[in-house]
Amino acid sequence: MYSRDGVCSIRLPLLLSLCLAGCGQSGPAPNSNSPDVLVLKQNPVHPQITVTGASTIAPLMNEIAKRFELQHPELRIDVQTGGSSRGVTDSRNGLSDIGMVSRSLKPDESDLQRFPLARDGVCLIVHSDNPVTSLTDEQVVSIYQGKTRNWKDVGGPDQPITVVNKAEGRSTLEVFAGHFKLPTNEIQADVVIGDNEQGVKTVAGNLQSIGYVSIGTAEFNRDAGVPIKLLPLAGIEASVKTVNDGTFPMSRTLHLVTKSKPTGIVHELIEFATSSKVHDLVKELSFVPIE
Repeated sequence: MYSRDGVCSIRLPLLLSLCLAGCGQSGPAPNSNSPDVLVLKQNPVHPQITVTGASTIAPLMNEIAKRFELQHPELRIDVQTGGSSRGVTDSRNGLSDIGMVSRSLKPDESDLQRFPLARDGVCLIVHSDNPVTSLTDEQVVSIYQGKTRNWKDVGGPDQPITVVNKAEGRSTLEVFAGHFKLPTNEIQADVVIGDNEQGVKTVAGNLQSIGYVSIGTAEFNRDAGVPIKLLPLAGIEASVKTVNDGTFPMSRTLHLVTKSKPTGIVHELIEFATSSKVHDLVKELSFVPIE
């Protein structure tokens, strides 16, 4: 209540009650019906699981999270991208509960718990109007090393090649470079991109460009009318089908990782995400379920 001069005053019984409560002293329970008693009600805080890492996995994990939250309405799952390296680092440092890693784990990452989620392939993409329908491994390496700079040298038009590369720390780069045995410091890129969607948009917006992205992302965008073309590798079509049957040579396993053995609700989420209960989501996003 306020005095006539506008200064707030508190009745003595209320002041004593608050002081005793703040000092941890015990006493008779206050009468909640008294106008002098301040009753504090605290809203429950929603538990939250933080998932960070590979942009390849994030769209799938977002859909899995939505379905899991329907079963646990009190839970919030926050999915953030940033690359596989972030997924590993955040998990180790306790900045996330679960990391997303779209490649095999390295020997120095063996301290992490790993949980296979799905399979995916990495493919080269060009604009759909580019007449080039295939490239040899040698031609790909030469293009990315900056030795071949014009499409006419690989059967295309007399136009300069725009080389689109993934940023350091992205597992798609590691899969691509590992497959072609191409040191990343030898790649001569014109454009450096982050996630797969950015790679698709860059190639779709530039007739002379070449890039590489997740097959799942590429197929989804192509089928939605985005003007890109998936190039075969070693004569094998780049598709979810060839990833599924194991014939496509540049494929990978997508993982969830944790710092230690997961427990509680985090354990439940990982079990759900790696179960047949989400195989329909895995297929919808053009990945391959792990049976």
